[in-house]
Parts: sequence; C-alpha cells; structure tokens
Amino acid sequence: MEKIQVEIAGLHQAPTGTGAYALILKESHGNRRLPIIIGAFEAQSIAMAIDGIKPPRPLTHDLMINLIEALGATLVEIIIDELRDNTFYAKLILDISSMTQEIDSRPSDAIALSVRYKCPIFVNELVLREAGFEIDPEIEKSIEKSIDYEEEDEEEDKEIFNYKEPKEKNEEKSSPPRSKESRISQLQAQLKEAIEKEEYERAAKIRDELKKLNSEGN
Repeated sequence: MEKIQVEIAGLHQAPTGTGAYALILKESHGNRRLPIIIGAFEAQSIAMAIDGIKPPRPLTHDLMINLIEALGATLVEIIIDELRDNTFYAKLILDISSMTQEIDSRPSDAIALSVRYKCPIFVNELVLREAGFEIDPEIEKSIEKSIDYEEEDEEEDKEIFNYKEPKEKNEEKSSPPRSKESRISQLQAQLKEAIEKEEYERAAKIRDELKKLNSEGN
C-alpha cells in the first residue's frame, strides 16, 4: 500500500443541515484534497485539540490517549486505508513493546487522536485517487479556509459553535462602549467559567474573540 501523508486543512459545517461537518485533508507534498464528513462531537473534539483547549476532565479522546500511554504503547501514525460503499475506514498504528499493532478505527476518531498525539496522518493512495480532488495552487488561498477559527468569518464562527454572545442583563443600546482592557477581562472570566462548566463549544468561541482583541493594535 502506498501511503500519502496529509494534514488538516479545514473543518466546516456541512451544508446538509444535519449537523455534520466536512473535514478537509490536504496532501502534504501535493495539491490534492480529501473531504470526509464527520459528526459534530468528533468535529468539536478535533477543533478543541487544535485550539489547545484542555478540559478539566478528560473527554473520550483524551481518555483514549491516557489509556494508550498507561499501557506503555505509542501511537505511531494513523492511516485512512479503505473506502467501501462511500464509507472511509482507518487504522491506528501502535507500537507496543517494539511490536506493531493495527487497530480499526473511524477516521474521525483516529484524527482526533492523532491531533492530540501529534502523530502523522496518512491516506492510502488508492483512496486519495478515488475520493480526492486536485486544487490549483494559484487559487488555493482564495478558496481554502484555515482550521484556525480566528481567521473564519465571525457569523460563520457563531454558526459552527452554535454560540450566542452573552449580554448584560441591564445593557442598553445607548450605553457607552467598554474599554479594550475591560472587554478582555470580562472574556477571560467567561472563558474560565465556560471551561469549568465543560461548555467547550462556548469556550472555543470566547477564546477566539480574546485572540482577536489581543492582536488588535499589534
């Protein structure tokens, strides 16, 4: 099997209205892209790991990493190796006592683990050839969205994270604008509260807004 290394290029809400997300993988040394439809939970888990959001208690994929390490194993790589009946299949490649062990996995779970473990992602050349598409590098920047939600459109962000910015109870339209320092302080408090309550979708949106505020004027 010829393996092609890929990277995460984007994560967007699918236009199907079902709550699914499109995970876009890009060829590391080429112009091909591979879209994979994944569930909202897996999309949130991948986004949190990329954004560096650490929950106070381990989520499912964090727990799986803890179990792998507790058993003395190492996640070497993950491979999306098959496409059958429009369904992608993947494998976790583990090193256990210098022996290689392959474990079947859904691609979404495998990628969520690879992001946490920082191990490479590969795709079978036959799968990439069948389900992938090639993009012109000259126009790539104009149509490819970054996985960094800081660069996403603000309204699209709110749709992805299903987040509504909290309002002050007594806030009036005519109230004077708050200072940047005051807004940052408020957002930091909201971020801490969201993480403590395990409201991770809300925490991701607040964290991105803090990034934007901190970068203003730099």
